[in-house]
Amino acid sequence: MRSLLLLGAALVATPAAAETVHDAVAADMPSLIAIYRELHANPELSFEEVKSSARLAAEAKKLGFEVTTNVGGHGVVAVMRNGPGPTLLIRTDMDALPVAEQTGLPFASKVKALGAGGVETGVMHACGHDTHMTAWIETARRMAAMKSGWSGTLIMIGQPAEERVAGAKKMLEDGLFTRFPKPDTVIAFHDLSSLPAGVIGYTDGPALANVDGIDIKVRGVGGHGAVPQLTRDPIVLASRIVTSLQTLVSREINPFDTAVVTVGSFHAGSKRNIISNEANLQLTVRTYTPDVRAHLLEGISRIARGEAIAAGLPDDLMPIVTNDGESADATFNTHDLTMRMAKVFTDRFGADRVKAIQASTASEDFGVFYLTDKSIQSLIFWVGGVPQAKWDEAKGDVSKLPSLHSPFWAPDAEKVIATASEAMTAAALDILAKR
Repeated sequence: MRSLLLLGAALVATPAAAETVHDAVAADMPSLIAIYRELHANPELSFEEVKSSARLAAEAKKLGFEVTTNVGGHGVVAVMRNGPGPTLLIRTDMDALPVAEQTGLPFASKVKALGAGGVETGVMHACGHDTHMTAWIETARRMAAMKSGWSGTLIMIGQPAEERVAGAKKMLEDGLFTRFPKPDTVIAFHDLSSLPAGVIGYTDGPALANVDGIDIKVRGVGGHGAVPQLTRDPIVLASRIVTSLQTLVSREINPFDTAVVTVGSFHAGSKRNIISNEANLQLTVRTYTPDVRAHLLEGISRIARGEAIAAGLPDDLMPIVTNDGESADATFNTHDLTMRMAKVFTDRFGADRVKAIQASTASEDFGVFYLTDKSIQSLIFWVGGVPQAKWDEAKGDVSKLPSLHSPFWAPDAEKVIATASEAMTAAALDILAKR
């Protein structure tokens, strides 16, 4: 009889809790949008998240969290101990990208900073981390306000340098799992440019790819552009390398395996009539399996050297291929947690707003937390950000829409923040439910 009474109480309490969270988030939305716009207008590059981390720390302190700053750089760790039970870690990333914003929003970023190589660049939250931080703040508010409804330890972290896939590792090296309670479960969300605003996406198992950042320094023999026969032109050689690299995926990798090799940067020369001594290429490589990853990395070096030999370069001028350190392993969503949260989200938002989606060739360093200890349950889920009118106009064709990292990416911030805040709070309440 007692178990039936408890079950009945739970069935009654669940809709009430859902309504409470939903209404509280809606009531907070004006202040949340103000925070979002402030963060959006003041983005900071990786490892420079001074103001962003200070804002998160201040909000958490006001709510009664034990807050530690400067963990692994500008990382924030906020801990709320609320009796016996499991330990849950919720992560937000904080950094922005070296992208000059072109959204035309009235609160668009006008920030400029020195990017790679000391070159001035615009700075923009072109990946939506401003929505992530805002939803993190609201989740902290809801969990602090609902302490009587859960038991355990909640750790909320603001992570630096996700865009350089380095911040999670830095925080772990600075004692995230030793100086603070070690989590049983880690969760995060990311906005998405391939789902309508407010739609939740999840992937069971491998969710995000391995990433390797590769630099190729292509060397040559410079000289006057009028007498190219006296030189070994590194621009021509680098161009051949770029073209040949395309065959790695198209002709050397099984079509059923996931693989991407993209040359995102090509820099060489200073004047039209001067043949330079070197050209520099920057690549991003995405894979899922160790074998494909190894094959691509070996193939890049092989092609660079082979094209240099074909161009007649001596051994002492062979291209120099290096891993730039911006590398991370694939992110994995553990099955039990993923399916459990999929049900929590479906029960709350309805089946039309919760969808299983394919794994992505994008990359994250969130997976480092799980890889450090595979007993940890881990989930990163998605919240669509495409404004409904734009989604309808494009008829769901994402090739017609701005992607993440685009200077035109302008999500429906209100729907992203509201959905993510409610979903994250619902997940935390379920994971930390009193037993």
